[in-house]
Amino acid sequence: MVLSGLVTVLSGAGVLVTGLLSVLFLRDPVAGMAATAHRLERLPQVMANRYGAMFALALAATLYGDLKVIALLFATFAYMGFSDAWIYGRAGSGIAKHVGAGSAALIVVLVAVLAMGWPA
Repeated sequence: MVLSGLVTVLSGAGVLVTGLLSVLFLRDPVAGMAATAHRLERLPQVMANRYGAMFALALAATLYGDLKVIALLFATFAYMGFSDAWIYGRAGSGIAKHVGAGSAALIVVLVAVLAMGWPA
């Protein structure tokens, strides 16, 4: 169907934009904040939205029940937790909660992978 191809193209555009923004934030956080029109004083509210979105994604993946989707989503969550721990650790802040979150997500990934019969 023609629309399914369009969806893939649009999704690919979203991948490209978010990837470019990720690189921008990594290389120049100030430019990243400016490019996305984020304001430092509003980040707690932004984080609340992000956690709400992660909740919705986790709920949808759980209800959908596809082990590959669950594994990929929670691998992303693990990456986020461990990356946050690395960032805060380098700054001399506590990392236990972030390592815990990353580890919990990684357990979901490992169990999903085992449930799929990997490694074969």
